[in-house]
Amino acid sequence: MAHPSTVSVVIPAYEEAAAVGVVVGSLRAMAPWREILVVDDGSADDTASVAAAAGARVITHPYNKGNGAAVKTGIRQARGDYVLIIDADGQHTATDALRLVAFLGEYDLVVGARSGSTQQASTARHMGNNALNWVAGYLTGRNIPDLTSGMRAARTSGLREFLHLLPNGFSTPTTTTLSFVKAGYSVRFEPITVGPRLGKSKIKLVSDGARFLMILLKVITIFSPLRIFLPIAGAFFALGATYAIWTTITRHDVTDSSVLLLVLAVVIFLVGLVSEQISTMRSEGPR
Repeated sequence: MAHPSTVSVVIPAYEEAAAVGVVVGSLRAMAPWREILVVDDGSADDTASVAAAAGARVITHPYNKGNGAAVKTGIRQARGDYVLIIDADGQHTATDALRLVAFLGEYDLVVGARSGSTQQASTARHMGNNALNWVAGYLTGRNIPDLTSGMRAARTSGLREFLHLLPNGFSTPTTTTLSFVKAGYSVRFEPITVGPRLGKSKIKLVSDGARFLMILLKVITIFSPLRIFLPIAGAFFALGATYAIWTTITRHDVTDSSVLLLVLAVVIFLVGLVSEQISTMRSEGPR
C-alpha cells in the first residue's frame, strides 16, 4: 500500500475556476499528499490563482495545448514515487482518490472505473464508451470496464516509460491503460462514483470518439499487432477461399479475383508476423 505522502496528485485544468479550488481543498483535507500539482493549460479565467489559493503548486502553460499535454507536464514535474491523476471538474471524490492509492504497490496502475449508472454522460456518449471498452477488451484480451476514466493512479516510473506515447489531446487515459496492460504491468479497475460536472465537457463525441479509436488501434499495433492483422488476414482468406470454392462448383474454374484475395490474406498475415516480431524485440529489449 502506498502512503499518500509518496503520491503526487496531478490535476490538469483548463478554465475550471469554478471547481478546481473545491477539488484541491477536499484532497488536502483527506490526506497528507506529497504534493498537489495543478497544471493550468492556458486558461483565460482565474483557474491558476484559485488553485494556488487553495494550496496547490501551480504550473501554467502559456497557451492551451490539450488535456494530455497538461498531464504530461504534471508527470514530468511530479516529485512523488506515485502519481494520482484526477480531473479538475469536481466529478471525482477525495474518498475514491484515497481508495485508489491504497492499491498502489500491489498494482502498477489503478483505474477508477465508472459504472453505467453513475456516468454523467448522454446516451450516445455512453454507448460510444461501451463500444470503445469492447474493442479495447478484444484487442488486449482482457475485460476493460472503463477505458476513458480520467481518474487513475500509477507508478511514476511506469508513466514516464510511456510518456512518449501519450497524445496531447483527450485520450491520455486510453493510451496509459492500453500501454500498461500490453506491457504486462499489474492493472486494477476499481469501481468509483462520479458526481455532476461543474461546467461543460470539452470532449466532442464524434471527433474525439474517432480519435480515441485511432489511438487505441495505434497503441495495440505497437504492442500486439497480430491482434489487428490476423482477423483482417483471416477475413480476406475466408472470402477468397469461399469465392474459389463457389466458382469451382458453378464454373469449374478458379478466378483471378479469388487468387488475389488469398494472396492478399497471406501478405497481410506476413506483415503482421513481422510487426509482431518487431514489437517483441522492442518490448523485451533494454530500457
